Amino acid sequence: MPANFLPPAPTHVLNPEGLPRFGKYAGAPDVIDWASLALPYQRSKLWQTLHHKHWHYVALATAEIFCGIAIVDVGWTNTAFAYVFDRQEGKLIASYSQDGLPGLTAKLKQQPAAGAAAQFQFLSNKIRFQHLPDRGQFQLQLQCGSFSIDALLNASLTAPSLLAIGEVQGGTVHATVKSPGMPLAGEVIVGGRSFSLQAGIGSYDHSNGFLARETSWRWASAHGMDVGFNLQAGYFGQHENALWLDGKLISLGAAQFEFDASQAMADWHIFTDDGLLDLHFRPEGFRAENKNLLIASSRYLQPIGLFSGWVRASLDEPRRQIEKLVGVTEDHYSKW
Repeated sequence: MPANFLPPAPTHVLNPEGLPRFGKYAGAPDVIDWASLALPYQRSKLWQTLHHKHWHYVALATAEIFCGIAIVDVGWTNTAFAYVFDRQEGKLIASYSQDGLPGLTAKLKQQPAAGAAAQFQFLSNKIRFQHLPDRGQFQLQLQCGSFSIDALLNASLTAPSLLAIGEVQGGTVHATVKSPGMPLAGEVIVGGRSFSLQAGIGSYDHSNGFLARETSWRWASAHGMDVGFNLQAGYFGQHENALWLDGKLISLGAAQFEFDASQAMADWHIFTDDGLLDLHFRPEGFRAENKNLLIASSRYLQPIGLFSGWVRASLDEPRRQIEKLVGVTEDHYSKW
């Protein structure tokens, strides 16, 4: 096996002694369950309750629109957001953001792939993501005010997901499952407008761990059926950096993000220190949100746009050109 290809994922993130199985893997575990976490990573029950962060994010991309949807449980409270970005008009045409009630409005199962389910409901607004085991699909259903989503993500013929398990500075341990690109079906309705998801690409991120009180990161993600990537710099180091290329999942090194944080529409330059990826990102628009809840705060910027540049599976492989692959970058700080 080439050094940067990944071994198969374990069924559990902890070994029988309660220690994390640190590393990058191809595939997904049955569950991300920290209940038997052992020393030196175990903390008091109160500490773990306050530092436990668990979220599920879904991206839907077509030639017309891009949608981002997230359900986040931060231990002592929860929140959700969803948006529809019109790529032709270069602006958000629907947006929903709501803080919930602890233990009531958000429910996320520990299964990140098979058996996955995440739900947020506040009054008449509802978001639900679930695995449909008999069909090899994931379903996203959303009804938030004037817009709705009914999407199917077909996981039956795709590349393996990425599982990353690692330590985090200021926290203890964290695990994430990032899906590859999956063919879409369904529709998005905004007011009286209907957008078909046919020929689109969907992906998701399921993350679960114990993070620092103050956490920040830069992130980039984009997917086609033959190529995709996930890149992060910040709280999780290079643990989740990976490239999907022609059905193979390839580990990437540390990612460098060069951008102007004060200019939401400025270009980004992103590259990895192993010489396997070098991309330029040009925003088409963005979603931004700043919150200050006295005991918590966040600054969030997620530009939506196009990646161009090159990737390759190893240093002795030719460069694969990337042209206008739709995806997102993110600059995020949370005090949670």
